[in-house]
Amino acid sequence: MSLTKHPNADNVYETERLILRPMSREDRDFIFELYNRPKFIQYIGNRNVNTIEDAENYILSRFAPQIERLGFGNYLLLTKEGNEKIGAVGIFEREGLDVVDIGYSLLEEFEGKGYAIEAAKKVKSIGMDDFGLSKISAIISKDNLSSQNLIEKLGLKFQKCVTLPGEDEELNYYETE
Repeated sequence: MSLTKHPNADNVYETERLILRPMSREDRDFIFELYNRPKFIQYIGNRNVNTIEDAENYILSRFAPQIERLGFGNYLLLTKEGNEKIGAVGIFEREGLDVVDIGYSLLEEFEGKGYAIEAAKKVKSIGMDDFGLSKISAIISKDNLSSQNLIEKLGLKFQKCVTLPGEDEELNYYETE
């Protein structure tokens, strides 16, 4: 039995300054760069994306199946001005969490310009308004204060500390009310 692709799996979204499009195999060079940045490894974790091939496999095995099944997932962030790949934002199913989780990461040179909140607001709206999700969560390193502030601006509230399966780090868990 073949699974049919969700009708919204290829949707592209826009904000004032950004284009959000589903992550694809063509983004392997960008994912390789982003996932090996020191800040990504510090705050999000080492995903063992050690080669361009690893990055492509990560996209095809982790990102593509979820978006094809659910219609939402991980989106590449492109600037409308200059068409630059600057980061990623998405809503993810995570082992150990009952509520889908919003996540985002930017290349450092694009931080502090409001792109992350702009993208996160859009993806929260996609999840809740377009897909009818009743709740969205976020998990954030305890020392990642800028990300905690962003999540609180999105209207998520701190609930508890959690440790995901197979992980050692205790994370702050936030959820929409």
